[in-house]
Amino acid sequence: MEKKVKQNSLNANQLKLIAMSAMTVDHLMWVIYPGYPKDWWILLVHGLGRLAAPIFWFFIAEGYHHTKDWKKYALRLLLFSVIGHFAYNFAFGIPFLPFQTSIFNQTSVLWSLFWGLIALVITDSIHIKQWQKPLFILGITIITFCSDWSCIAVLIILHIGENRGNFKKQMTGMMLWTAAYALVYALFIDPIYGILQFFVALTIPLLKKYSGERGTWKGMKWLFYLYYPLHLLVCGLIRIALHGNFGVMIGGS
Repeated sequence: MEKKVKQNSLNANQLKLIAMSAMTVDHLMWVIYPGYPKDWWILLVHGLGRLAAPIFWFFIAEGYHHTKDWKKYALRLLLFSVIGHFAYNFAFGIPFLPFQTSIFNQTSVLWSLFWGLIALVITDSIHIKQWQKPLFILGITIITFCSDWSCIAVLIILHIGENRGNFKKQMTGMMLWTAAYALVYALFIDPIYGILQFFVALTIPLLKKYSGERGTWKGMKWLFYLYYPLHLLVCGLIRIALHGNFGVMIGGS
């Protein structure tokens, strides 16, 4: 019997394309208009850019559930997190060697996506004692604190994965962790841009439309992995052409 797909639903490929589009315009806005400008239309574009991260978080948890080999999945994420580090830092004018300028935004979100997957593996492992698991998760939050979206990305991935099948609980937890991130952002980076993080809520109605289907094209995962560093390379070239070798956000030199 064929699985019925809801009308007006979105498959994984479609949602990932939305995320990639939102990510691209957000990153372009950072390199074209550096710093934290308060023009309403710039804030609006950055707000729409908040659509990207929650979709990536959601599909790390989904990918973990569906993968036949989590080790290959993790290795792929780790490899591209290394490539993504250099691409991300080049795009925004952040030194390749971490912690020269800040503890924030020292590497890309792929670092947190990789460790979010590992956190899910640890939580489900029967070979790790229950009392050890929180210690491992704490260690992961420490080593991911410096990445884009910080350790909050890991904690949200973990929450989404642990509550698979309960969409309301998944999204409630996502917004609570986002509130914690927004508070830190507002206190230590910029108050307006801290509030802006709540635009991740725009992703909720899109994720609610998720059909549970991957989509017919199997190459989407490779498109994302290749597109991510390539679009950041272009962003870096635009940054240098417009502003010189100048950091355009917190963490930049």
